[in-house]
Amino acid sequence: MRSGEVLYEPMQARKKYILMTFFATWLLLFLFGGDQIRRLPFLSGRRAGTLKSWPRWADRVLLKNFADPEELQSDDTDPEEQPPKARQEWKRNIYKNSRCRMETCFDFSKCRMHGFKVFVYPSETGDPVSESYLKIIASIEESRYYTSDPEEACLFVLNIDTLDRDHLSLRYVRNINEKIQGFPLWNDGRNHLIFNLYSGTWPNYTEDLGFDIGQAILAKASFYVENFRPGFDISIPLFSKDHPQKGGERGWLHKTSVPPNKKYLLVFKGKRYLTGIGSDTRNALHHIHNGKDIISLTTCKHGKDWEKHKDQRCDKDNTDYEKFDYQELLHNSTFCIIPRGRRLGSFRFLEALQAACIPVLLSNGWELPFSEVIDWRKSAIVGDERLLLQIPSTVRCLHSDKILAFQQQTQFLWEAYFSSVEKIVQTTLEIIKDRIFHQESRPRFFWNAFPGGLLTLPEFSTHLNDFPFYYLQQGSNPSDKFTALIRVVSPITSLSQPILKLLQAISKSQYCAQILILWSCEKPLPQSSTWAQTTVPVKVIQASRKVSDRFLPYSAIETDAVLSLDEHTSLSTNEVDFAFVVWKSFPERIVGFPMRSHFWDATKNQWSYTSKWTNEFSMVLTAAAFYHRYYHSLFTKYLPAKLRDLIDQISNCEDILMNFLVSAVTKLPPIKVTQKKQHRDPAPQQLLKSAAPSSGNLRFSQRQECVNQFAAWFGYMPLVHSQFRLDPVLYKDQVSVLRKKYRHLERD
Repeated sequence: MRSGEVLYEPMQARKKYILMTFFATWLLLFLFGGDQIRRLPFLSGRRAGTLKSWPRWADRVLLKNFADPEELQSDDTDPEEQPPKARQEWKRNIYKNSRCRMETCFDFSKCRMHGFKVFVYPSETGDPVSESYLKIIASIEESRYYTSDPEEACLFVLNIDTLDRDHLSLRYVRNINEKIQGFPLWNDGRNHLIFNLYSGTWPNYTEDLGFDIGQAILAKASFYVENFRPGFDISIPLFSKDHPQKGGERGWLHKTSVPPNKKYLLVFKGKRYLTGIGSDTRNALHHIHNGKDIISLTTCKHGKDWEKHKDQRCDKDNTDYEKFDYQELLHNSTFCIIPRGRRLGSFRFLEALQAACIPVLLSNGWELPFSEVIDWRKSAIVGDERLLLQIPSTVRCLHSDKILAFQQQTQFLWEAYFSSVEKIVQTTLEIIKDRIFHQESRPRFFWNAFPGGLLTLPEFSTHLNDFPFYYLQQGSNPSDKFTALIRVVSPITSLSQPILKLLQAISKSQYCAQILILWSCEKPLPQSSTWAQTTVPVKVIQASRKVSDRFLPYSAIETDAVLSLDEHTSLSTNEVDFAFVVWKSFPERIVGFPMRSHFWDATKNQWSYTSKWTNEFSMVLTAAAFYHRYYHSLFTKYLPAKLRDLIDQISNCEDILMNFLVSAVTKLPPIKVTQKKQHRDPAPQQLLKSAAPSSGNLRFSQRQECVNQFAAWFGYMPLVHSQFRLDPVLYKDQVSVLRKKYRHLERD
């Protein structure tokens, strides 16, 4: 027995040591690699399987996303994802050679009282102002951040054109130092934003602007990494004087089908510099030209004295150059070479993005546009000027799915941030705003996934699951209930009024969480006993007569879905239930009943609005429609105050404006569902007590004018036509009513 006991104790001790070692190992893993461990499916509670996809049969013509959702969300370069020590080292390296950063050269206190407001110095007669700079100023003044009061401003923009700082240029403004030093608000450039497209001149084209910017933030094209102050300056794209202020042209890659194999794999057509900076790369481009799937054409024929410097290749190059059309090459190539010019950036960068021609960048040291937020690894090939001969083999190695994902990303980036001067300016301002209010800043994923950073407001949320666009990527669902929001403008004088019947129908819906009454009537609120007894809570919100009040982001709305209703709307419980089920499959769109359309009237050379009952529509009115509550925040905080003032002044068109907004965000039409009765707009006398008999015509003409004014503000027509309507299964089929889930839809 004693010998057995002696053997037992070492075995017991060995087990203890093994358990302690195992426990210590797991403890160390959680301490030093906890974030990676917690992401394991069986620990995080996430499903390891494929993400659930929403039904897309309504958009069968649309092309699926060829980018991996996990790849879109990955961000290997984001310092916030790194451990604290690595993050500190990253910041030290960033500011090692930097004279300014937000913490040292920006006064945050100016932004605390009035929020992020931008003041533009009043224009003065004297120095000429370029068309491009006027577009920048106009974009700021038309934005939601503009203020005419410098006391409210957080950021200041000069009235002096600083875009072209080449002193040989006719647009070069002289003596800027003397001028800005006389500005009482200058304060050594603190809280100022300076825009620049061209700096330096022949022969070196340095980045000297010819004046001291002090502590101002520099938004500059062709930014060299050695001079760029990360987290403070902003790199912007070089754009031409013809770049539109608003809207801009759509990208060339259509969503209707997979693009065919392009005729050319890799192309370039442009100037060849015989001497000076930027000549080495362009002089070497002829080495990769094979005349088949790689076309690389250059010309010496530019400048006044090009013949003095011509070499033995010039004549042949000039002849070959004329054989190809530049636009035809853009349309028919998969990759476009973007070499540096005299400066690091060039116009062809934006041209390639629009054409869905994947940029192959050969511009060593270029800080790419908006690199602080845009992950260019998902849309461009960043090459090395010294390794030009490796470029053809590099692009040939890319798989077709990867190529298509790159092309799709170029189209997204073009339309989200680069298609107009306004979007370039807005992106610049939003990046600065995110730095100032970093606790409410956008995750980098928002900037790199549809619909983009400009349309995802961090004031609403910084969590992906709170937005209607990201349910697919996250594999999540919107909430299972909705909030009904009924706008009331007429007093309650009878128990037979339509609103009381509407309350009963809505409250019987199995999906209704609550009903909010938006009381916009001049008469005082009725007693609580006036409202019909319902099975769901009914809350009354006191509102003004402004029609824009119906889209304020009310904190009382606690569900993802909002059912917007007018007091005269007539709906059955079955109609409401079916529409909500449909909306859950299309949470990013407006889903509802009354439809309207628009068309181009060539005789009047303008857009027109129609309420005719046809098979085609482009709007679903918010008199009876579901949409995501996020659009309340976007309507109130993204759209400029002047648009909301317009609809409030005429007490009309708020529903049209909401359709413009949602279609601009989604690039898709609304969804029409089955309705028992045709919706009619309420008579003007029901809306305005003193309405004249001709008010109906006035109201319709106002809506015509609204369509054109809204299209002018957006810079294009965002509304999308559709002939698609959703009906329940077995709707109006010759079968027993008992077999139909929404059987009351067919009753009169």
